[in-house]
Amino acid sequence: MPTLDKVSIDLMVVLGTTTMPIHQVMRLSRGAIIELDATEADEVKILANNLPVASGVVLVDRNRIAVEVKQMLPKSPGVRS
Repeated sequence: MPTLDKVSIDLMVVLGTTTMPIHQVMRLSRGAIIELDATEADEVKILANNLPVASGVVLVDRNRIAVEVKQMLPKSPGVRS
């Protein structure tokens, strides 16, 4: 499948979310800590081109961080293959 070698997909892993007023966002600076609504044991969401495709867990091995895919999510209706 040499054609697929040229296809790029943006992958994003969502560790958690939070809500904060814009004035707090404007005051954020380097080193600021943003508390999320998740714990280290929670599964993360894996998005491809902003669409949820899987869930997984974060793995840390020395100074390397990875995500292990635990479950592929069903394809959303209306999304082209």
